Amino acid sequence: MPPSLFAFTLKDFRAQLRRLVLTGSAVAVGVAFLVLSVGGAGALVRSYEQSAAADVGDAAVQVVPGDDGSLPADATARAARVPEVTSVAERLAGHANVIAPSGRPLDDRALVTSIAADPALRWQRLAAGRWPGGPGEVVLDRESAGRVGAEPGGTVRVTKADGTAAEVRLTGLLDTSASQALGSQPVIGVPYAQVRTYATEARATHLDLAVAPGADVLAVAKAAKASLGGKVAAYTHAGAVDNAARGGRTMYAIVMTAALSFVLIAMAVARMVVTNTFSVVLAQRARQLALLRCVGTDRDQLLRIIRRQGLLLGVLASTTGLAAGAAACALGTVVLNGFADLGPIEVSLLPGPWTFGLAGVFGVLLTLWAVRRPARAAAAVPPVAALAASGAATLPEPGSRAVRETVTVLMLAVGAGLLLFGAFGGSALSLLAVTLGAILTFFAVLRYARHLLPPLVGLLGLALRRPFGTVGRLSVQQLRANARRTAAASSAMLVGVTVAVSAVTAIGAAKGGLDRMLTDRMPAAFALDTDAGRVPADAIAALRAEPGLTVTPVRTATLTVDGRKAVVAAADPAGLNPAAEGVGAARALGDGEAIAPTGRPSLNIAGARLAAVPGAAALPSSLSPEATVYVTGATLDRLAPGTAVVSTVLIAPVGDTGHEAARAAVDGALAAHPEIRIADTGSDADLIRSTLDRMMLVVTVLLGFSIAIAALGVAATLMLTVEERTREFGTLRAIGLAGEQLRRMLTLESVLLALSGAVAGTLLGLVYGTLAARSVLAGHVSPLAALAASGGTALTVLAILAATVLTGVAASVLPARRVRRMVVVDALQAA
Repeated sequence: MPPSLFAFTLKDFRAQLRRLVLTGSAVAVGVAFLVLSVGGAGALVRSYEQSAAADVGDAAVQVVPGDDGSLPADATARAARVPEVTSVAERLAGHANVIAPSGRPLDDRALVTSIAADPALRWQRLAAGRWPGGPGEVVLDRESAGRVGAEPGGTVRVTKADGTAAEVRLTGLLDTSASQALGSQPVIGVPYAQVRTYATEARATHLDLAVAPGADVLAVAKAAKASLGGKVAAYTHAGAVDNAARGGRTMYAIVMTAALSFVLIAMAVARMVVTNTFSVVLAQRARQLALLRCVGTDRDQLLRIIRRQGLLLGVLASTTGLAAGAAACALGTVVLNGFADLGPIEVSLLPGPWTFGLAGVFGVLLTLWAVRRPARAAAAVPPVAALAASGAATLPEPGSRAVRETVTVLMLAVGAGLLLFGAFGGSALSLLAVTLGAILTFFAVLRYARHLLPPLVGLLGLALRRPFGTVGRLSVQQLRANARRTAAASSAMLVGVTVAVSAVTAIGAAKGGLDRMLTDRMPAAFALDTDAGRVPADAIAALRAEPGLTVTPVRTATLTVDGRKAVVAAADPAGLNPAAEGVGAARALGDGEAIAPTGRPSLNIAGARLAAVPGAAALPSSLSPEATVYVTGATLDRLAPGTAVVSTVLIAPVGDTGHEAARAAVDGALAAHPEIRIADTGSDADLIRSTLDRMMLVVTVLLGFSIAIAALGVAATLMLTVEERTREFGTLRAIGLAGEQLRRMLTLESVLLALSGAVAGTLLGLVYGTLAARSVLAGHVSPLAALAASGGTALTVLAILAATVLTGVAASVLPARRVRRMVVVDALQAA
């Protein structure tokens, strides 16, 4: 580019910069969101790695089992004989129960963890009180202690390995919030020597070794491995931390993919804002561009001028976004470390320098891509346009219209087909089909937005005519008269609201249909679980004595199935939920037949050949988690005479007995058996529902960035139209329209722009979300019924609509302020 043309590019960009401030702000918000998202994802993964390091403890050397998952029986003694080793602590883990004041154990089985005798090798974190020092003393995690109302210095009841209950002294509370090994479950910490007194299935999981000061830690690790032999692995402290944190790499990929998906949505909205703004600006400068053509500027030079201006805008906006993103990350880091209880974890939301560099490049490239299309249209303006009376014109749309229409129709047809297949086809890929169909049809809708959104503006404007009179009518007329501009400005809001409402609707429907889905998939409402693997006969008798319960014992036996050991289960299907998967096949099962997840026509079980029945592979594991084969009771008696045990009992309410009443009856019947836990589908539903609520909150907040960027697009469009309509505003003021009325008119235009995109996005989002929910619910419950039962989904959607109205009002502040400051005489003299 010649120096004179380059100087003109810079001078012209400075002249247009005021018009492009809001457009650049949209790109800056997108870049800042990208930096913050990557920083947040990185912080989450680093916190995972730090929690893994916290579980390693301070041991200089750590020994872990090999592929067989076990350590040698005399591992502690062997490790103690390794030179330079000064202390050895074997980590033991098992299971027990914490008993509530009601006499029933907590539904979640407690993990029993050993407290090392050497304080230097204790890896758990004590939050309050003191460590247990002898028999009859324990520590609990803070949450479990709160659930049973226990405090340090008091007593708590726990089960012992022999199935009895014991009252023990609670000496302290453990902080398990930052622990991967101990988190999300009840935890009982006992002195190492007492673990097998309380824990069932006690096993050694690690060996922690302390070494003499100045010793070669790597040499000690190698010597420990050689001493223990087998397939055990020995790590230095750094190696143990790295080994424990390996799962963070996979987690990083998953979290980053999820975060970037929201960033891409926000950046897509920012691209639409940039494209729309440049189209308006270049259309307003059509006469100036034609004059440049008249004085010798060719199309390629004009194209380069516009692209260079887009490059300058991208650089300025991306730099601003990087600074804003860095400031937000720094502020978030200070807040989290200062106010959140993170234990030993230190959080930093600031990403690495590569992230800042790539985010800046991405913002620049996005701006260049967004400018490409309006630049091509502007370069096609003929020199004869310089003779036009007005400086503004409608830029031609580049490319073949026939090709665009054909591609749009194909996208609409294929997308609609995928939506129908995913929602009603019942395939394992149903959700994927709905997602792809939604993407294709949505892009087709965007292509037709200029035909769909202006009539919607007119429809919404009907409600404004009576309360706002002339001002309301003028607002609607202006937006409908500029259909392309109205559609372009509203489309950005359409994208953000469609994705937000789709996600909220799908999550809400899943939450509303959760109880029915669990009911249909589970063979019973309650299941008993014991560490001993056997339910006592008197417990079964007590349950059967309750009139409001159906009691179905599940008998299991470990047998040889096709040459391998497997658990075979049998139960009376008459007492099971008939809607659960496989129960119908179980009721029709005959003697000599088996249900198993295999494609073979028959199974060899304990030397007997049984015909395999297909289509109900999930039934065995739904009856007993370890079972892989289901047979009739008579068949099990023949295959395992006298050896089958009742490993669990399935319980369902009868008649009008409600879930809560049934649970109370089960608790009462099992009052004498604190060692038996109850798996409750109602508790599982509450846990999943809580997770879905958090997911909905996160999705709504993240997609709020897209809506904020769309609001900047609405504000940018209004600011540009103010310049274009200066004479119109002056005329309206001259014939008696007050400044306050002009402000109100612009506010209504802004609200209508935002609300039309939001209403269309809400309608599309409800359709997409409902179809996605139907693909997930798989006919268990109607999506509409699930939405009605979700509680709060409708309020969330209404809140999104209300937020768009508020963003529309906020977007009109600057344009309205500028209009009110206009001098009538100067406005009338504007070209």
